[in-house]
Amino acid sequence: MPIALDQLYIEGGNALNGVVQISGAKNAALPILAAALLTKDAIVLRNVPRLKDVYTMIDLLSKLGTKARWITEHELELHTPSIKGHKAAYELVKTMRASILVLGPLLGRSGQASVSLPGGCAIGARPVDQHLQAVKQLGVKVELLDGYINAKAGAKGLTGGKIKFNVVTVTGTENAIMAAVLAKGDTVIENAACEPEVIDLVRFLKELGAKITGEGSSTLHITGVKALHGVDHYDIMPDRIEAGTYLIAGAITGGKVQIEHARASDMTSVIEHLQDMGVSVAASSGGSVLIVDATNNKLHSVPLISTAPYPAFPTDMQAQFMSLACKAKGDTMITENIFENRFMHVAELQRMGANITVKGNQALVHGNINFKGTHVMATDLRASASLVLAGLAAEGATYIDRIYHLDRGYENLTTKLQALGASVRRITG
Repeated sequence: MPIALDQLYIEGGNALNGVVQISGAKNAALPILAAALLTKDAIVLRNVPRLKDVYTMIDLLSKLGTKARWITEHELELHTPSIKGHKAAYELVKTMRASILVLGPLLGRSGQASVSLPGGCAIGARPVDQHLQAVKQLGVKVELLDGYINAKAGAKGLTGGKIKFNVVTVTGTENAIMAAVLAKGDTVIENAACEPEVIDLVRFLKELGAKITGEGSSTLHITGVKALHGVDHYDIMPDRIEAGTYLIAGAITGGKVQIEHARASDMTSVIEHLQDMGVSVAASSGGSVLIVDATNNKLHSVPLISTAPYPAFPTDMQAQFMSLACKAKGDTMITENIFENRFMHVAELQRMGANITVKGNQALVHGNINFKGTHVMATDLRASASLVLAGLAAEGATYIDRIYHLDRGYENLTTKLQALGASVRRITG
């Protein structure tokens, strides 16, 4: 496994050209992996990305009784004949916030869970109060003690109820869904997240026999069933954030990149923002192939990029677009509405020559600059990607420290970039 001393070395200035294959979506795979706890039967998942976060989730599940076996490089069998414990310990949870996704399945399957308060990227508080309020509506008693969420269903087990989120929360919605599918009676979830990854989880659960309607809307209806069964295959959706990152890689280097195994319908806002900046993006093969062509285009700014829940512009693409905006002619205001601490990449981009002014949750990007290669440090997953993009477009060499963040969300990044003509390599410390 990667270590913190690893660096990414990039010699910038090469226009990227060629074909890149998009992996399965990390943010879809993690809740679906957690959902394996809900059935005693085996499930087989395909298009599973080989990422640090995926390995962490598998380690966590194995401690709860799941037997995991890789069938092929991206095909994974999970089997949980019985729950061996109900504690998600701090040692694993501290490295990945998505570990909290075992809360709902553990409650659904065994009626109790003890989950450490989560860690992960330092991009904001991201409190778990919405998760806890949701399971309380299903008859669960919750106590916070010594850094753990201790949750237990009442004598009658989980019972259906009405859950209304105060704010849109993706993982909160996913936890509520997984807790409700085995609860007695009906559950209604209001102000639910509509992200494609949530829809993918619902579709997977329906393959297992769950009764859910309303996916893709803000209101979900769930009728609890007594048990879920296995499935011999389910394909994880493509990673829309990885696809968007490679679109920007082509655009920021003035190249032409064909992105395969994507899903354009999940990326409307990202594609439209790129087109508004003068980048040619075309879709074919039913939207599974995207071609970004920046060979004859001149980048220009857009007045505003504002993050918001799906289907609006995704917070997970904010940092990457900031790097692109630095190269575009004109000024762009970027407003971050999801996380309160997601501008940590700004200081590192400034070290490379960016002209950015931050005030509160807004960053004013003064474009038309030339990035200069230097030593920078990754602070979180998507910040890491923004630095890679800047490095690809920079004059000279860029060294990126703490690239273990990249390993959490980008499969075979170095290999894929090299295949597109980038001068990039990993330096192991």
